[in-house]
Amino acid sequence: MRLFILTSAVAASMLFLGCSSKKYFEPKQAFSAEKALQHYDGVIVDISRDGATLADGRFIDKHGISKIKLQEGYYFLSESGRYVLAGNDQGMLKVIDRKSGKVIKEISFDMPVVSASIKNGLIAYILNSNAFGVYSLAQNKKVTENRSERTFAIDARAASPLFIDTLVVMPVLDGKLIIFDVNEPELYKVVYLSSDKVFNNIVYLTRSGDTLVAATPKKLLTLGTEGEFTKRANIAEIAVSQGDIYLFSKEGEIVKFDTLLSEKAKQKFKFAQYSAATVYHNKVYALDKQGSLIVLDPSLKHYKIYDVGEVESPVFIADGKLYKDGVIIQLDQLGY
Repeated sequence: MRLFILTSAVAASMLFLGCSSKKYFEPKQAFSAEKALQHYDGVIVDISRDGATLADGRFIDKHGISKIKLQEGYYFLSESGRYVLAGNDQGMLKVIDRKSGKVIKEISFDMPVVSASIKNGLIAYILNSNAFGVYSLAQNKKVTENRSERTFAIDARAASPLFIDTLVVMPVLDGKLIIFDVNEPELYKVVYLSSDKVFNNIVYLTRSGDTLVAATPKKLLTLGTEGEFTKRANIAEIAVSQGDIYLFSKEGEIVKFDTLLSEKAKQKFKFAQYSAATVYHNKVYALDKQGSLIVLDPSLKHYKIYDVGEVESPVFIADGKLYKDGVIIQLDQLGY
């Protein structure tokens, strides 16, 4: 997996170097965020949809910076209240007890794990080969495994599988959602988002009430009791809050939708390139790669821009904290 992500980054860098006329977002006024800054000892070297791995082996998840240190070569995948999942490039998956920090299970796969989730002793996983399955800790074996179409380049923000009661929603790497019951895994539903040949994996997956919200880098989808709705866009990030969906585009737009994907509000920041975005405590946050942190109200009409410095390494947002280049930005201390 890490090879594919590196390849993607190199390609992006070559494209960047080839664009001598590249333009950047330049706000007319930017305020200091000094009051919201807190320094920490760490550099992010790897990110997943659910967390980030630091150079010293610690990781960041929704609880903050861990005291647990992963073994060299391992990267954080996801966590539950009880367990942490970590993988390496040789196809090993470790299940770590969050409280003790001890490894309680090591599972060997034939390919690296791209994303994984754990619930009630079941691990849903997706491999670099686009194989996907469920492993039972109690039974010490794979309950099911299948394979979707092989893909050769993926976006680093691979979404994690989602458990809904006994259902598993697999965000596979070739632009599909595969949904099945763990008790009847041979019966499954396939939802197609996109058929693009590269960088087409599901990068965002969550549940908002009775509606699934999913996205590839090129397409946003909602699936619920009122039907299936889609919207094409060049997607930098997605955030969901209180039944609203916020799309942050690669053209600098921030668009607010309802679950039927009807547009409710829009704002554009010309040439902005979003590295990270979220909605927290009724405020919308978007970080431009050149260091402008934009804070908006939910209507997207009112905003304030803070200068937090150019983004030099991967960033991660969790629980109202933005982890960036050795600094934690307390988002709720910044207003619009």
